Amino acid sequence: MTSPTTPQVLGAAARGNLPRTLLTALAPLTWGTVYVVTTELLPPGHPLFAGLARALPAGLIALAFTRTMPSGAWWGKAAVLGVLNIGLLFPLLFVAAERLPGGVAGTLAAAQPLIVVVLAVAVLRQRLSAWHLLWGAVGLAGVGLVVIGPSAAIDTVGVMAGLGSAATMALGVTLTKRWGRPAGVTPTTFAGWQLTAGGLFLMPLTCFVEGAPPPIGAAAALGYLWLGVAGGLISFVLWFRGIAALPVTSVAVLVLLSPLVATILGAVLLAQTFGPVQLVGFGLSLAAIVAGQLPAPTARPGGSA
Repeated sequence: MTSPTTPQVLGAAARGNLPRTLLTALAPLTWGTVYVVTTELLPPGHPLFAGLARALPAGLIALAFTRTMPSGAWWGKAAVLGVLNIGLLFPLLFVAAERLPGGVAGTLAAAQPLIVVVLAVAVLRQRLSAWHLLWGAVGLAGVGLVVIGPSAAIDTVGVMAGLGSAATMALGVTLTKRWGRPAGVTPTTFAGWQLTAGGLFLMPLTCFVEGAPPPIGAAAALGYLWLGVAGGLISFVLWFRGIAALPVTSVAVLVLLSPLVATILGAVLLAQTFGPVQLVGFGLSLAAIVAGQLPAPTARPGGSA
């Protein structure tokens, strides 16, 4: 009786992770609605307030239910992760969404898997994965084909915000994987710590930069509610659960789903064009997402892959 080879074992592990992967993918699927909600429902010119409204109420609700606070070194770690994953990420995303077409903003965010591959070497001491680097580049190219058209407007501040959001999220994901989660702390508690820390970071910044909150009508209230509950608390609980259970490079490539959802919503709700080039881009992006969940091919003793 022959024992299973390493690729067979890793392949079986990847199949075993499928339920966790599908649950984790719900987070970037939900985040894909941020662009259309921001442009169609929220008052313009208040990206910091939008980030604050998305983060702090959701974080306080989570803490009220779990009634668990950090202890020891986790006060500092939760603050750092909250600033990276929430406090810096949210306003940068809203700035990019306001100043750039959703497709351009989504393409910049799609650079995150490539950054994570590099950070995994520096922070997690993993070997550089040419497999995940290749498919990260393929996914970025695919998203670019899907969402960038010949008339795409480029705004310097928006581009810097989009790249900044990709970098902060990549570092936050990598540090979350390195530090893990304290024993006995649920994903809801973990998300609540970070949402609260990010919201508290944004509160004085919002007051200083934007002043009084904007008038909030029924449509804006619905938009903030969606972003806070579905796009904030629920999605980050699933996201942090996935980071703890899955390889960090596999989680990072799931972010490609976000601009794909944004493009679909733009085509369905805003009558934006969608043609053969976009279909090719979709195929490349989906191939990159699937390949990112698989183990890298390994060389066999005979030299063949």
